[in-house]
Amino acid sequence: MDIVFTEHAKEMVEKRKITKDDVISTIKYPEKIKKKEGKYYAQKNIGRGRIEVVYEKDKYIKIITLYWL
Repeated sequence: MDIVFTEHAKEMVEKRKITKDDVISTIKYPEKIKKKEGKYYAQKNIGRGRIEVVYEKDKYIKIITLYWL
């Protein structure tokens, strides 16, 4: 399934110093995941800390935002 980063998500990757590979890994192999109002919230420890990636899934995965927990 294709993964698309919104402009906001691309900005957060840069601002928060989280790699796109870490974001994709969090979506593919989350340690914890919740679904709320059509959005998925995937969490994973990436070594330097725990991140959460918020995305929508339909014909493709659209990453909305990401942040450190």
